[in-house]
Amino acid sequence: MAPPKLLSPLFPWLIILTIFLLFLYSSLLPFQSPASTSSSSSSSSSSNSPLTKIHTLPTCNFFIGQWATDPNRIPIYDETCPFHRNAWNCLRNQRANMGRINSWKWVPETCDLPRIDPFRFLSLMKNMNIGFVGDSLNENFLVSFLCILRVADMGAKKWKKKGAWRGAYFPKFNVTVAYHRAVLLAKYEWQPKQPSDGDQDGLKGIHRVDVDTPAADWASIGDFYDVLVFNTGHWWGFDKFPKDKPLVFYQAGQPIHPPPNMLDGLKLVLENMASYIQKDIPRKTLKFWRLQSPRHFYGGDWNQNGSCMFNDPLEELQLDSWFDPRNNGVNKEARILNRLINDSVQGTDIQLLDLTHLSEFRADAHPAVWLGKKDAVAIWGQDCMHWCLPGLPDTWVDILSELIRIGLKTG
Repeated sequence: MAPPKLLSPLFPWLIILTIFLLFLYSSLLPFQSPASTSSSSSSSSSSNSPLTKIHTLPTCNFFIGQWATDPNRIPIYDETCPFHRNAWNCLRNQRANMGRINSWKWVPETCDLPRIDPFRFLSLMKNMNIGFVGDSLNENFLVSFLCILRVADMGAKKWKKKGAWRGAYFPKFNVTVAYHRAVLLAKYEWQPKQPSDGDQDGLKGIHRVDVDTPAADWASIGDFYDVLVFNTGHWWGFDKFPKDKPLVFYQAGQPIHPPPNMLDGLKLVLENMASYIQKDIPRKTLKFWRLQSPRHFYGGDWNQNGSCMFNDPLEELQLDSWFDPRNNGVNKEARILNRLINDSVQGTDIQLLDLTHLSEFRADAHPAVWLGKKDAVAIWGQDCMHWCLPGLPDTWVDILSELIRIGLKTG
């Protein structure tokens, strides 16, 4: 009978201790973080929820992070999208490795990047319009955007008004998204050589650039768009404007003396266009300037048999060897031009859309030799500048749509 005598004085204390622990546990439950209780499912549900950590992190930097494979990630659209441009439609052109190209997910270091929900985004943008202005890399961006948004409105119609090069109207939401082609942003025109010009070292004529005048394709669109995304840069090279057909810069209708070189002329255009955007585009308009989209020519430039037949993204340690201007590689121009753009938009309300770094990794995601025409590579070389669709620009759309959402919420 000794054991019962030993247990009897401890038993009430055990009951009291158990009750106390239960009370303590229940009192702490309300303070547990919702994120910690659902961390196992956050990645799978983020694309379906419009409310993510970004609401409490308005200063989130989407542009610094890393690429991670997600075997369950598939494109939102396919090769049947009517807004495709043939050379970028890598599914239809049967580009190798498309499944792996689209399995990579960009993961920012400090916050979540939800995948765009086309229905919710178009509902947010109801009765508003989005415009892209610049060169064919902004067109590449636009096509991705149109194909994604079409999932929410299969009645979307092609749209080419107000000087737009191409675009779409989404009737269910009364939303227009369009691209205005203005490769230099400033007005420029070809002026052939005149007999009175004499013999000037093989000069065939000039491309006159009015650094203080926006191209007519977008000069009058400010009141129509609620969001504008600008870019320029890929035409600023001697492959587009060789020495026998140079750019000659004008300001206030007169040639600039001494004549600026191409890079100094670009700087003048950037400064003047940023000033025009700041003064003439309504303040309520969300304004973005997309920084350079990097090229991935390996072994030579586009016209020197440069290639981009890669199966995986580059490693971070490889990026400087490819893109640092100090290495004088064929892809160095992106970082050089980004510095000029960054300086030019200081003091304005134009937001930098810095997609350069995350895109530098993606040497694997260009059309390369899969261009949709048998003779395209022989004529133009591999395309290591534009991007496959579906592909990397879909991530650009995710980032832009989040920044638009944040801008509309806080504006």
